[in-house]
Amino acid sequence: MNTADIAEALAAADDKINKTQAKALVDGVFKAIAEAAAKGEEVSIPGFGKFKVQDKPARTGRNPATGAAVEIAASKKIAFTAAKQLKDAVNG
Repeated sequence: MNTADIAEALAAADDKINKTQAKALVDGVFKAIAEAAAKGEEVSIPGFGKFKVQDKPARTGRNPATGAAVEIAASKKIAFTAAKQLKDAVNG
């Protein structure tokens, strides 16, 4: 499923909006989540889950071709933790 599929489902569920409006809403939601994550904020959606930014410290890795040590810079990643309701829905 992609954003177009989500927008289509949203438009089908509500006869007051068309697919174009639904696509704009879906894009707006994802943009708001991305902007909050870029600021380091946690995004919590009850019944769905949480998006949280985590710091990854610098570390030493290995080049698989040569075996030489390589310094990997510190970075940030976004992690998603599913809510219990979502886990229950997936597991039946």
